[in-house]
Amino acid sequence: MPELFSQSFFTMAYLAASICFILALDGLSSPGSARRGSSLGIAGMIIAVGATLLNPSILSYEWIIAGVLVGGSIGTVIALRIKMTDLPQLVAAFHSLVGLAAVFVAASALYNPSAFGIGNVGLIQSSSLVEMSLGTIIGAITFTSSVIAFSKLQGIMKGSPIVFPAQHFVNLMIFVGVLVAAGFFVAGEAYTAFWIMTSLALLLGVTGILPIGGADMPVVISMLNSFSGWAACGIGFTLSNHLLIVTGALVGSSGAILSYVMCKGMNRSLWNVAKGGFGAEGGVPDKAKEHRPVHAGSAEDAAFIMQNVSSVIIIPGYGMAVAQAQHALRELADLLKGNGVRISYAIHPVAGRMPGHMNVLLAEASVPYEEVMELDEINRDFAATDVAFVIGANDVTNPLAKTDPTSSIYGMPVLDVEKSGKVLFVKRSMGVGYAGVDNELFYRDNTMMLFGDAKKMVENIIKHMA
Repeated sequence: MPELFSQSFFTMAYLAASICFILALDGLSSPGSARRGSSLGIAGMIIAVGATLLNPSILSYEWIIAGVLVGGSIGTVIALRIKMTDLPQLVAAFHSLVGLAAVFVAASALYNPSAFGIGNVGLIQSSSLVEMSLGTIIGAITFTSSVIAFSKLQGIMKGSPIVFPAQHFVNLMIFVGVLVAAGFFVAGEAYTAFWIMTSLALLLGVTGILPIGGADMPVVISMLNSFSGWAACGIGFTLSNHLLIVTGALVGSSGAILSYVMCKGMNRSLWNVAKGGFGAEGGVPDKAKEHRPVHAGSAEDAAFIMQNVSSVIIIPGYGMAVAQAQHALRELADLLKGNGVRISYAIHPVAGRMPGHMNVLLAEASVPYEEVMELDEINRDFAATDVAFVIGANDVTNPLAKTDPTSSIYGMPVLDVEKSGKVLFVKRSMGVGYAGVDNELFYRDNTMMLFGDAKKMVENIIKHMA
């Protein structure tokens, strides 16, 4: 393709795209500005792709067009069919592709360095070998970790921690092996060392995430998001693409910050999450089998209670997402507000199975942003609230996190639901949540259990209020 544009044009285009991406992240930090953030992100991507397609280094568009058609078709089908409850595993799957792409680009650069402008076979610059090593290691770990995370979230593998003897020592030895192989690769551009390094990094991604349980999956998704960004950043250096470096660094750093925020919301460190062992799946623990009495009610009971109070705090969880009850919940809230009831929503940082899961669902149902509050903003309000309406949340409302030092969730900040005048708890059964801990809130005197599908229960409450 003839050179129609100067280098300064591409520099300014990539700079404009980078600014759009930065402003997009700023917009996505708040539900009220999320649409603007998404629009800026789209605009930045259009600028970046458009400028890249005009680059004179492109020799042929056939493969590019084929890739766009195939990838675009697959992406369109996924976007049309994906359910909101399946977004976490979709995100994990996409992260795996970013990691795999990083490995493929590094391998391509190794076998054909002149095409990347980093030297010739056997004479690749040392700095480029270091960049390729980092991109490959992070990309390989991201790929296999994301595949395991996807399998756990999709139910292909059990979501509980999978531990094995001396797992931490084994992981340490694999990591040391990765570093040693990387050292040999950088020192002598050894092909064998490159593939040993890649294989060990792929293995580390598997052994490192197997011990992590379902309760930590929101943090894992955020960490993998960060890893995919750093992998892209490393490959940006290999390709000498400044935009890829910037965008990779943005994704990597924002994912790391979000992981920190998520861990703070669970009162856990990233090291605790990486060690795994938190989040059991399966049956009810022994003490939950003691058949402790609970107060079960009906939709009619719940309708009567909520029609005769002045304030209600709604606590959504993954059960609401599974039942797709957000629209019915919005209708219920509108009815209550019409009766003069003050409504607000309480969101725990790790509610659902990915960061912001509940916020997205509520936004989909057009719930006013000003009514949706985070844990730190609303926890003090429960004591003065007439009714707490818990719909599908579990671990994030468990009082044992504050009172039982032997509990696996002890120390995790939770919503002070039990302080409300009355707690209406919508749940399919008495089963445990991701952490595998029985919820003490079920047995409190001020709790009424509403057993059944979340959407059907809310719809029945609405009928009895009409």
